[in-house]
Amino acid sequence: MGRRNTNGGSRVIFRQLFDPASSTYTYLLGDAATRAAVIVDPVLEHWQRDAALIRELDLNPVATLETHIHADHVTGAWWLKREFGCQIAVSAEGGAEGVDRALRHDERVVFGQRHLQVRSTPGHTRGCLTFVLDDASLALTGDCLLIRGTGRTDFQQGDAHAMFRSIRDQIMTLPADCLLYPAHDYRGLTSTSVAEERRFNPRVADAIGEADFVGHMDNLHLPHPKLLDIAVPANLRMGRPEGDVEPGARPSWASLRFTVAGIWEIEPAVLSDHAERVQLIDVRAAEEFVGPLGHIAGATLIPLEDLPQRVAEIRQDRPVVVVCRSGSRSAQAVVLLQKAGFREVANLAGGMLRWTAEHHPTE
Repeated sequence: MGRRNTNGGSRVIFRQLFDPASSTYTYLLGDAATRAAVIVDPVLEHWQRDAALIRELDLNPVATLETHIHADHVTGAWWLKREFGCQIAVSAEGGAEGVDRALRHDERVVFGQRHLQVRSTPGHTRGCLTFVLDDASLALTGDCLLIRGTGRTDFQQGDAHAMFRSIRDQIMTLPADCLLYPAHDYRGLTSTSVAEERRFNPRVADAIGEADFVGHMDNLHLPHPKLLDIAVPANLRMGRPEGDVEPGARPSWASLRFTVAGIWEIEPAVLSDHAERVQLIDVRAAEEFVGPLGHIAGATLIPLEDLPQRVAEIRQDRPVVVVCRSGSRSAQAVVLLQKAGFREVANLAGGMLRWTAEHHPTE
């Protein structure tokens, strides 16, 4: 998805990503001309997915942004900084450590020829921010304004009066057709607009007064997020792990690449250097195994349709590389093996087509 700057600037690359565990949206915005990008509200468990997408789109992230200090998930900001060297930028009111840039109202976060305007929108927390694209075609509203709702105001310096004024003064004053993208949605909705929320939002529509809103928010009586005591301290460190524990660290047995499809891939040249250390499983049909493309020396033939019944034949104490003609069937096999408990398993990128095109030996 791309958005054209109505002021004549370069196109914006825009992606909305989702974490089903916390119903969190992560946003990637890139400048099509320069490939500079920012990523907003990354989630720890998906930082490798986000990194893979950044590479697949050939983008160069200059910053990770947080709409606020989250209480229901841990940010992936520290990991993305370690991976790409991008800055970590959060509200100056957030109180976080390890921050490269403390953002204040009306500043700009520039990525290439485009920028996001920073708008301070406290209420859910004291350090909540909304990011508005330079042409006001879209805004990322965090937990301030949700789709037909708002964030809660009963912890982390929450203030219902401040939230009402933030929404009315900083978000509802945007153009009516400005698209709004929240940090969360629990019903599967993805976006809304200023016009829709001014008309239909049951908490902050135009006809609703501040006293009505505050009375509503003061009587929600919601339980605190389950991860509150874990997420907030971790997010005040910008997701930096304590000690030597590295969730989602790269596999150590070979140089692999994580893909947006959620699997690790190994390049033919890397496999050639590690062939003696791994188990090669070829999931093509028998006639393909001995056909024109041949097969890699030492590969075991287990056609994909037979793999579920023969998975016990594969050792779990040695890395596994799965092979097919082009990398499609083998990617499916990797997912099957992951579900069966295999932790060190990778797909041969490009399959036998790339292996032979790069002149690696076959039998």
